[in-house]
This record gives sequence, structure tokens and C-alpha cells, in this order.
Amino acid sequence: MKGPPVTDAIAIISGRANGPVVASDEPLSFWGGVDPATGLVIDASHPLKGCSISGAILMLPLSRGSCTGSGVLLDLVLGGRGPAAIIFSEPEDVLTLGALVAKEMFGSSLPVLRVSRNVFRKLSLVGEIAIEDNRIVAGECEVPLAPARAAKLDLAADEQAMLDGAKGEAAAVAMRVICAMAAQQGAGSLVPVSQAHIDGCIYASPANLTFAERMLELGAEVTVPTTMNAISVDRENWRGQGMDPEFGVPAQRLADAYVEMGCAPTFTCAPYLLETAPHEAEAIAWAESNAVVFANTVLGARTTKHPDFLDLCIAVTGRAPCSGVYLDANRRPAIILDVDMPGQVEDAFWPLIGYVAGARAPDCIPLLRGLAETGPDDLKALCAAFGTMSAAPMLHVEGVTPEADLDPLPQAATVRITREDLRETWARLNYGPEEVDLIAIGSPHASLAELRRLRDALGGETTRVPIIATAGRRIIDEARTDGILHDLKKSGVRVFPDICWCSIGEPVFPRETTVVLTNSGKYAHYGPGLSGRHVRLAGLDDCIRAALTGSAPPRMPDWLAK
Repeated sequence: MKGPPVTDAIAIISGRANGPVVASDEPLSFWGGVDPATGLVIDASHPLKGCSISGAILMLPLSRGSCTGSGVLLDLVLGGRGPAAIIFSEPEDVLTLGALVAKEMFGSSLPVLRVSRNVFRKLSLVGEIAIEDNRIVAGECEVPLAPARAAKLDLAADEQAMLDGAKGEAAAVAMRVICAMAAQQGAGSLVPVSQAHIDGCIYASPANLTFAERMLELGAEVTVPTTMNAISVDRENWRGQGMDPEFGVPAQRLADAYVEMGCAPTFTCAPYLLETAPHEAEAIAWAESNAVVFANTVLGARTTKHPDFLDLCIAVTGRAPCSGVYLDANRRPAIILDVDMPGQVEDAFWPLIGYVAGARAPDCIPLLRGLAETGPDDLKALCAAFGTMSAAPMLHVEGVTPEADLDPLPQAATVRITREDLRETWARLNYGPEEVDLIAIGSPHASLAELRRLRDALGGETTRVPIIATAGRRIIDEARTDGILHDLKKSGVRVFPDICWCSIGEPVFPRETTVVLTNSGKYAHYGPGLSGRHVRLAGLDDCIRAALTGSAPPRMPDWLAK
């Protein structure tokens, strides 16, 4: 992840601020990690859990995980609950974009700085920091603060015309945001994209709706084929499901706004399962972390992890900053992860190894070596868990990724992922009460093969514990045609379109639930903070067993225990 050259301290977004220091050397996803209503850190696994970032000088190496963090930050800023400033030690896009939109569209300034790792370490130890126009003051320590040196952005004639307003105010606003991001990323030009995928349609906070309706008022209309992520309600049925209109109405308005701007109502977090999935080397603009990682890693397409709001700006203009993994040089592995592969693994291995790989490569692209033969659903689970723990938009999987033979960077270290590493992570993700109240399938959205396997594993038996699966409309239609949906319903499984586990709310999520069992590494990580429940990781067979018996004793799988 490259950006402009870093002096000891540069102002990506300038401004004055002061406040107490809240610092961590572990990246944080704002979505699923920070409560937009309170400013409290809710990521159950993060060192800052329970801390308030409101009014603080927040210090992080960078963000990780979800692209929706930009929307959470915008909501915090507009609601007066945001940090006083953010200081990073690495190039960062998601939260920076949220701060850029706050300034560009709403006139709210949030200083964003990038400092050297040495300065970051020193500043993280002080109690309070004051940020002035040209310096950072921390007690008796002063650090000169320079403006960011942006690379010259070479715009084509039609791009300059959009920036100047020739295509309307919405396109001009979108181009200003894109150019600002290009500058902070060190991009010298923009790249045309063939398609986009919108992540900002999830009602993560009121700011998502504020942004979308503002762009709609300005006349925004997408100019490239654009799909939509899962949304926060079953668009056609939420009222009958008992959803609170105070949430359901704005959530539907948000989805409707994007549809009105020309986006296709696909409502899936797995756009790679659609017929419009991109081809190798195709330049696209996707948001949604799991989809971005899958597109680069498995399909060989090219997209950076675009933050919410930037996704729409790119869809409106058809242009993205030509930086990051759009460039050959930035797709090379920076670390090699050799896996001590257990024998005869089950499906739970794939989210587990993705999670561990993301933790080992939180800010760079790894090459994962030594894996057994994989299938599409294995890779889907791996990519989703990796994208939860890492800020990187891709990884190379030996024998899978089209570019897996790219030479690693000269400084790339080789790190072994041992079985003990896997056991330690499994013990943490599988830990929790034995009695189970709910089974969660479909994070990311289930494929047809996954729904078929779920049906076959149940074998016609009726569940004692509810199973809820989420899937895209296209997959549900295919499951209905094949008779899979009928069989699942007969066993008591509820299959929901449009929503996913990252956006599901009560009462679709049963209020009486205390313990959730899931086969998703992504939801095992985010679920506790999002739902306030115990969420445990297990393989599909254990999920089925728990659905039929009500119990899932925490255990080490046989393939991992050996």
C-alpha cells in the first residue's frame, strides 16, 4: 500500500485540534468496531474495546476490515461524536475518505495526519496532543508538521471537464473527492473502470443516507454498470417481518436512492457470484472488503478496497485513482506465509487460515503457500476472513491466484503458520457457552452449492435451533427452481434475501438469542460487537449438529487436534 513520501509528520487533511491520546498499535475497523451512536470501541477482540474515541486524538497504524468505516466516521463527525483528530503511521484510505467527504460536502473538518513509525511510537506514550497549523505539540515535545506533497495529477480532457462541472454538480463533487483521494494516495492519473459495486447502501449510520440523498439531489447518476451490496432490510418484506419503521424506513430510502441513481438492485455482498463477475486483469471499482479480496485474489481482476462514498463517486465518473493494486508493481507479495497444512481438513479450515493470514499480514499483501486443493466456497470463506483482519485488498494463494508467480518484494520475509497458530486462533473463535440459540449461515452471502450442502446435511430433519441463511436474490431464485429452497424451509431453515449477517437486525435476528454458531470467520469476528451476543465459529457439520440438538461443546476439530 503506497502513498506519497512520508516525512516525520504530514497533514493529509489540515486543521487544529487537541485532546487526550487514545492509541493502539493494532489496526481497527470502524464498522463493526466503533459504535456510531456513542463513539465507543465495540470490537470484542481489540485492545481498545470499551474506550471512547469521541474528542480524542486517535492513533492507529491504519484501519482494517470493512469499507463501511468511512460512513461510520462521517456519522461520528456530523453528530459531534467523532475524534478530535486521527494520526496514522501508514497510508490509509477508508477513514481518510470519510474525513474528506465530511470536509468537501458538509464543511466539517477533521484533521488527519500521517507520521513516521518512530514519531508514532513517541506520541502514543503521551497523555495529550495539540495539533497546530505547522506542528504537533505533546508536552515538551514538538514535531514539525508539513503539508502533504501531492503528486501532479494528470487529467484527461473529459476528466477535467467533469471536474469543472460540464457533467453537472454531482459529477463535479465526485471528481473533487476522487482527485483529493488520488492526491493523498500519490496517484499521477485516473484509471477508467468497467463496473462498480456499491457498499455504502448498508444503513450503517444516518450519514450513509445523508450522503446518498445529497448526491441524488445534485443529480448523480452512475455511468458504468453498478451492482449493490446487501442492504439492511429485506426490501420487499421488512414491514411484515416486524422491523421497526424508525430503522426500516431510512434503510429502504437508502437502497431506493442508489437504485434511483441507476444502480442494479442486486443486494448481495457476493457480486462475484453474479453473471457480471469481472475477468482477469479487468479494472473495476468494488467496495465491500470480502468482494474486493476475492476479485483480486481469485478472479485476477483489479480493484483497490474502495471506501464507502468513494464507490459512488467512481460509479458516477467511471474513473478511479490509478494507485494501489491497479498497478503491477503494487500487486507483488510483501510477505510469504508458509502453512503447516493439517491433513484431511474440513470446511472450517478455510475461514480459520484466512483469519490467521490476515492477522499476520495486517498491512501488506502476502503469498500463502502450502494449501491443499481449494474450491470456490473455500476461497470465498478464506478471502472474507482475510479481509476482516487485514487492510490489504488481496493475497496471493499459490496455485489459485493468476499472478501467484509474481516475484515477492526483495524485503519479503518468510513466516511459518504452524498448527499451534491455528489451534490458538480456533480456541479463541470457537470459545463460548455450549448451549446454542441460533445458527448463522451466509456471511458472505451463501452460494447455491452452500445451500445445497446445507440441505443435504440436514437430510430432511427438522431443526430444534433456528437456522437463518442469507443469500443474494439470484441464488435464492436458483435454489427455488432446484427445489433446494423448499427442502430447507421444510426443515425449518429461513433464507432471507437482501440482508446479510453484517446488517441483520431484530426481530429478524431473534431477540431471545444469546449464543450464535456460525461457519463464517468474518461474522465470528464482527458478530459480538454488532449483535451483543456470543458468536462462535464452527464447521458446517457442527452447525447442523447444534441445530438438531441445541448443543455445541467447544472442541478442537479432529483434523486440527492431530
